[in-house]
Amino acid sequence: MGFAPVYLDWNATTPLDPAVREAMLPWLGGAEPIRFGNASSRHEYGRQARAAVDEARARVAAAVGAHATEVVFTSGGSEANNLFLKGAAAMLRPGRVAVSAIEHPCVREPARQLARAGWDMHEIAVDGEGRIDDRAWQAVLAQRPRLVSVMQANNETGVVQDIAALAAQARAAGAWFHTDAVQALGKIETDFRALGVHAMTLSAHKIGGPLGAGALVVDKRVELLPLIAGGGQERGLRSGTENVAAIVGFGVACELARARREAEAERLGKLRDGIARALHNLGARVFGAGAPRLPNTVFFALEPIEGETLVGKLDRAGFACASGSACSSANPEPSRTLLAMGVAPEIARGALRVSLGRDTRADDTERFIAALARVVDELKNLASVAIRPSAGLNPEHG
Repeated sequence: MGFAPVYLDWNATTPLDPAVREAMLPWLGGAEPIRFGNASSRHEYGRQARAAVDEARARVAAAVGAHATEVVFTSGGSEANNLFLKGAAAMLRPGRVAVSAIEHPCVREPARQLARAGWDMHEIAVDGEGRIDDRAWQAVLAQRPRLVSVMQANNETGVVQDIAALAAQARAAGAWFHTDAVQALGKIETDFRALGVHAMTLSAHKIGGPLGAGALVVDKRVELLPLIAGGGQERGLRSGTENVAAIVGFGVACELARARREAEAERLGKLRDGIARALHNLGARVFGAGAPRLPNTVFFALEPIEGETLVGKLDRAGFACASGSACSSANPEPSRTLLAMGVAPEIARGALRVSLGRDTRADDTERFIAALARVVDELKNLASVAIRPSAGLNPEHG
């Protein structure tokens, strides 16, 4: 009897939750009563769309302890990150923009664009566990940055930063502080007020919502120049007709994530720790193991095996994993996150990420470990044969 494939790449994206799909279907013409309309229109169809968007906005805000008026809907996390960095920079005199050395490319690249426009970009160093290095952080604060962005939880290692402490210190230094909370939402507490940030990025498809929907939660005191000008939707910060179906799905996904977070965190944390123990027995190195981490994420390496080799072998065995961030999977270079943590490039190239989600069960992780052990034995045996001198040949001439 065969087994169904096992998806272990939940940090890359998640399947649409059935309840989210059901909420979206009327707005996609797939269920009665069929709903449609431009949320800016003043007739009944438009009023229905506006009410649906407003309800979703309230749900997203409630999930992170914000006010609905602070939620700006975007096409996803990348746009939200760009909106904050570029939008805030456009309203300020050029100065220093500081981002952590382990940020997602959609934070790092706009910061680099600011550097080409006259800003001084600085990458904040992390320690060997992937946490913001305190000495490096204090040195950044001493230089009075105008903009700071530090992700709440890393998409590769799962390491969680002390955002509340960092934000408080950044505020005291006169900086606008932003956090990319895309990976944190639904997995750990992500409270806009308690964290004390000026802006926070969220994404729907990481929590069982649809692709193409995200939000920037932003303090009204922060002035932003919109990236997209036009009809003035989203308080003038993101013009364009709202994607009502996706926004409705995002709102329901946030409500579900909020309700399920504590129970899921406990359940997935136990599965994660079981994987980590099994990896230890296989001789693997788990990155960030000494720091607080997301309950669903394990990033590890088994020397000297390449991570991409493991991904391919495990995929053929029915297990979907990743060798790092999905957004940089086309890049053959070792993980920038691991290099920033001081991991040697030859070890970083062997990194493999396992991330769990609502459908992951104990037997899935047990079968994964068994498959991984088989793959590792196979690869080690192949390597042993490859370097063993052939019988009857002079090793010096063979």
